[in-house]
Amino acid sequence: MPPTLPAATPPAAARTLRPRSRPSRLGRAALLCATLAWAGGAPAAATPPRTLVYCSEGNPVGLQPALQSDGASFDASSRTLYSRLIEQQPGTAALIPGLATSWEASADGLSYLVHLRSGVRFHSGFGFRPTREFNADDVVFTFRRMLDPRHPYHRVSNGSYVYFVSMGLDKLLASVDKVDDHTVRFVLRHANAAFPDDLSMDFASIDSAEYAAWLAARGRKQDLDLKPIGTGPFELVAYQPDSMIRYRAFEQYWRGRPPLDNLVFAIVPDASVRWAKLRAGECQLMASPNPADLAAMRADPAIRVADSGPALNVSYVAFNTLKPPLNDLRVRKALYLAIRKKAIVDAVFGGRAVPAVNPLAPAIWSYDRGIAELPYDPAQARRLLAEAGYPKGLELELSAMTIARPYLPDARRMAVMIQSDWERIGVRTRVVTFEWGEYLRRLEAGSHQAAIMGWSADNGDPDNFLGTLLSCEGVHTQQNPANFCFAPYQKLIVDALRTSDRRQRIAMYQQAQRIFHQQLPWVPMAHASILVPMSVRVQGYVASPAGIHDFSTTRLD
Repeated sequence: MPPTLPAATPPAAARTLRPRSRPSRLGRAALLCATLAWAGGAPAAATPPRTLVYCSEGNPVGLQPALQSDGASFDASSRTLYSRLIEQQPGTAALIPGLATSWEASADGLSYLVHLRSGVRFHSGFGFRPTREFNADDVVFTFRRMLDPRHPYHRVSNGSYVYFVSMGLDKLLASVDKVDDHTVRFVLRHANAAFPDDLSMDFASIDSAEYAAWLAARGRKQDLDLKPIGTGPFELVAYQPDSMIRYRAFEQYWRGRPPLDNLVFAIVPDASVRWAKLRAGECQLMASPNPADLAAMRADPAIRVADSGPALNVSYVAFNTLKPPLNDLRVRKALYLAIRKKAIVDAVFGGRAVPAVNPLAPAIWSYDRGIAELPYDPAQARRLLAEAGYPKGLELELSAMTIARPYLPDARRMAVMIQSDWERIGVRTRVVTFEWGEYLRRLEAGSHQAAIMGWSADNGDPDNFLGTLLSCEGVHTQQNPANFCFAPYQKLIVDALRTSDRRQRIAMYQQAQRIFHQQLPWVPMAHASILVPMSVRVQGYVASPAGIHDFSTTRLD
């Protein structure tokens, strides 16, 4: 039987809009085609609805987590609309049961048996009403869609499963099989110590197989990605790109109804405007504050600034190692030596970050504290350029995103300061910027030379940095903008996943960090503290060291 929802009177203007044409790939173009709305309204209530407005930093690239890799999309989709088999304790990377109640690996590590939760309901909306609870069919559908090129949904929305592929899961997973309605078996081609952590990541959010079949019968497969149905704490009400996303509480959420009635993402790209709206009470919580505003925020009795604790992120300058002149190690080292890293970090982050040495965040186990930073040395940088055949310097393009991210509040400012540093060694740099979705597409296409980028941890395993961001599987994806693929490094990170011995894994990952410093595919720039300004009325929100925004337990006092 379909779930019983509160009686509601649909607003006259509410409607479901379909795209005018089928886009070649899911992205901002698909999302800009229309405002998504469905004919549902909040039930009549004797008290005013509890609505929290979150001032976010930009549009999500998409609302289907399997197709995305950026935090803005995950905040808007996987953390609000969806659930995963395994989840993470709020504020930490510790694994806890999600849609799975338990899981166990076989003795050889080649299969995982996952036991599923009963009584979980999917959302209704867009004309669809589920007739059954969540079960193994939904898990099998979700993973086989990404895994199997012959799956009827694999090529929908261009079928670019960037995260799944860049982590090598398309090669790791041999099969995903239903044992019974509440048990699924994942069979691996080789042991992988981080596999449970992988199941907790945003791309592994579970779709409804019943909704997918309902859409297919109506010739509307792409609506699975444009009009999402999940099991998460909120249901989608409307999305207006460059303006807002509206959600309402899911009454039948499996962890219990959220304390909020409504949640609104107000899309405000400018950090100063976000702060003005927070101060005026137009939003109750904001993303990515401008460091220059933090003193005023802390002095305001109506505002509280939450601190996540040790950072699980890194910002960096990636060198496209497939493009001349950056395919030459001497050039990469020269550019590295010419950057006054501490001065840039102090200026851009305003004291809320530490200069980075390694690509791995210091709070992640296996971080190598014995590696020394390369010193600022412009004279040596000029000598290296001359050795590489550029005695008079060279011309270079440096890409910077326009969106603020938890790991970097102002990429444009960082780029301009790096431009000035490189000018001192004869490198004439042109700084280029692009809208967030276009920026990610260009990284994936490899059209950049050097690019400023960053990463926030999706789990607590070192592979999430050293493997995801620098593996051969990640070449020509957004995950590995350096297009770095170096056989000795690759062997270490692959072997580290195939052993469950923590001491062996630590040794391998530390050796990988030393190889990173020999090859220099990036300049690691900073590890930023995650600060979240909010109204003192906001209660129950937990600041995440990974920069994730989860409102499932948030309430307004």
